[in-house]
Amino acid sequence: MDAYISLFLQSFVDYWNYLSNAVTHPGLQNFFYALIGISVFFYSLELLMPWRKNQPKIRKDFWLDGFYMFFNFFIFSLIGYYAVSNVFSKAFDDFLYLFGIHNLVAIRIQSFPAWGQWLTLFLLRDFIHWNIHRLLHRFSFLWEFHKVHHSVEQMGFAAHLRYHWMETVVYRTLEYIPLGMIGFGIQDFYIVHIFAISVGHFNHSNISVPLGPLKYIFNNPQMHIWHHAKTIPDPYGVNFGLTLSIWDYLFKTSWIPKDGRDEALGFDNVESFPSTFIKQELYPFVK
Repeated sequence: MDAYISLFLQSFVDYWNYLSNAVTHPGLQNFFYALIGISVFFYSLELLMPWRKNQPKIRKDFWLDGFYMFFNFFIFSLIGYYAVSNVFSKAFDDFLYLFGIHNLVAIRIQSFPAWGQWLTLFLLRDFIHWNIHRLLHRFSFLWEFHKVHHSVEQMGFAAHLRYHWMETVVYRTLEYIPLGMIGFGIQDFYIVHIFAISVGHFNHSNISVPLGPLKYIFNNPQMHIWHHAKTIPDPYGVNFGLTLSIWDYLFKTSWIPKDGRDEALGFDNVESFPSTFIKQELYPFVK
């Protein structure tokens, strides 16, 4: 037990040191500034070539969504998620050790060329996330958390990261074992994560970029807008792809009936949904 307590306390120190170092050492190799750079890039495109030209340049909830970006990626980890995750990982490893299992690695991915490692991680992770995203819509208790993301009424790049912290717990928990069975390194995750963040910003941006046949592979604003539309044919949702759209086309969950530029977004009675960060975070528990 002492080892767990020590790890828990040390994790706060370690993450504080990481975050402090990230903030004080600018660079695109640094995720803190990479996120800012990606955000500035897509916001610039929104200003230069807006798809919904009547939408305000600083749209409704722009600053709220900006805060969500930094909360979900940094503050949430700082106030406890990183420490709890480390303790959980150690407890799980110790549990496996009782049965003589020293690690989960079943495939030695390091034997693949670098591009093969990244491609395998990217495809596997995105398919897992696509399935988890469907679960968030399928089960009512998960939907109450996911409603935070769908409370967006004017779409923009930062809406990508407006989501309840419980989603982080759900995604990381359900991807832990399948991704743990393949021996990826931290650098591999970083590269794939940056790419996924970039495409996620793109999907939510107020821009229109013709992709041609690539629209059947990569998610895009003209497809993802229908995921957020109030009026859809399936009560459990459509267009669940995060980075790739191909899963929706393969499994018949795609739906783009027309140009969705001016579609109303959200869900029934979204107007009465809490409008502040604290109230949105508390909503699923109160509900």
